[in-house]
Amino acid sequence: MNTVKNKQEILGAFRENPDMMAILTIIRNLGLKDSWLAAGSVRNFIWNLLSDESPFDCETDVDVIFFDPDLSYEKTILLEKKLREDFPQYQWELKNQVYMHQHSPHTDPYTCSRDAMSKYPERCTAVGLRLNEESDFEFYAPYGLEDILNFQVRPTPHFLENEDRMELYQIRLSKKNWQEKWKNLIFKNT
Repeated sequence: MNTVKNKQEILGAFRENPDMMAILTIIRNLGLKDSWLAAGSVRNFIWNLLSDESPFDCETDVDVIFFDPDLSYEKTILLEKKLREDFPQYQWELKNQVYMHQHSPHTDPYTCSRDAMSKYPERCTAVGLRLNEESDFEFYAPYGLEDILNFQVRPTPHFLENEDRMELYQIRLSKKNWQEKWKNLIFKNT
């Protein structure tokens, strides 16, 4: 097992990976407001790294999030289509977080991308990374890295506080089948 232990070592692995640096550069160059590489893209890279697998997995969706009230849902779809055409080697998923609260029962509109990430279903999925204009990383993990580093899957406080969201959480986990790939995952409901 890989012995990556902290944020600096994880960020070093991202920086050394040509695919991740290409993706992060593409995202930055799109110029979208409050944009991040998020969720499974970041989590799976770390889990693969810790599992001594190739960290970048071309099967994993490239989850790009941004927050822009002025960019319509339709324009977001067109932009995602263009990304897929221009960079077909990656599985692009582009989501404007202005609209995404609708997928989480009884959730108020998000105020920014960080707010959206903090309300993702799993703590290990609530993570984002971006490259700023100076090519420095900005890393966001509102619940820290403990869950990712310890292969723990448990709900965020946002999901824990609502029965309907917890039902959605359970359905989501049953569909994901993460344990097939990462055998040492530990699932918790608290």
